[in-house]
Amino acid sequence: MAGLRTAVSRLRRELAAHPAEFPDRVIAEDELAALAAMATHGVPEIRRLRRSLLLIVGAIGSVSALNRGLSDVRDAVERFGDAQPPHR
Repeated sequence: MAGLRTAVSRLRRELAAHPAEFPDRVIAEDELAALAAMATHGVPEIRRLRRSLLLIVGAIGSVSALNRGLSDVRDAVERFGDAQPPHR
């Protein structure tokens, strides 16, 4: 959980400091806020984590200056991959 909080916090700071505006920036900011809230308030729902990650990747995946922070968030989300039983 701490790794997710750290990665999300870092990417939020990097995004806030990034000077360029792009069409889906608000989506990325909203989903990072959602990830931060999930990481702060207990065990997050894996599907929701993955959905947020996909939206963030779609929103800022082409902004090369944010690639490292995005990779860190992706790695943190993937650590939760086996935390829930498969959907039936």
